[in-house]
Amino acid sequence: MDSLFAQLVVLESSLALIFGLVLLWRRGVPAYVNAFTWQSIVLALVAATVAWFGRQRELYVVAALLVLLKVIAIPRLLARMERRFATERELAPYVNTATSLVVAGLLVLFGYAVMRPVVAASELPTRAAMPLAMGLVLVSLFVVVSRKKALTQVIGFLVLENGIALLALLGAYGIPLIVELGVFLDALMGFLVMQIFVYRIHETFETLDVDQLDRLRH
Repeated sequence: MDSLFAQLVVLESSLALIFGLVLLWRRGVPAYVNAFTWQSIVLALVAATVAWFGRQRELYVVAALLVLLKVIAIPRLLARMERRFATERELAPYVNTATSLVVAGLLVLFGYAVMRPVVAASELPTRAAMPLAMGLVLVSLFVVVSRKKALTQVIGFLVLENGIALLALLGAYGIPLIVELGVFLDALMGFLVMQIFVYRIHETFETLDVDQLDRLRH
């Protein structure tokens, strides 16, 4: 049973990481929103898997909240923002696609190296998937710093939050419900603040390119 559990969480964590890599591979905002949506579905499946095998019923509530907030609510808001800023695309990021994918691969390897002592010391059935979650955290951080468009950075932040939640689910073998509710509230408030930030950038500079913020120096 533990072997099946371990295989499932590794598979799900691998899918979550792959959807995170889409933000480096593709350049259209709709592709980013779809990748985030599917990644959130996978995260909800991880919560449900841990709930089933770990017999932690409160994680079913966490999985349901993930679906409501990150699969339904936030993607709809992102899609509405994309429709408003339809002309904005990530055409010239700070780091090009090929180099970004190479860097992402190195970050995933670094994540494995960082988590190796933790995996060796842990006896949890989820330990094999923890390096994948750490890799997702590092890749999403790279997305935030290597992309120019504010909307892409917002989605990168949301993927980063997914990576942290995945690592917590795997490393803590589940998250207390009250803690997860606080994380959801923080993520939602952070997203709303960033949404206001994106609209203000567009209204002021008529673009979502954060390089235009250099104008504030003059």
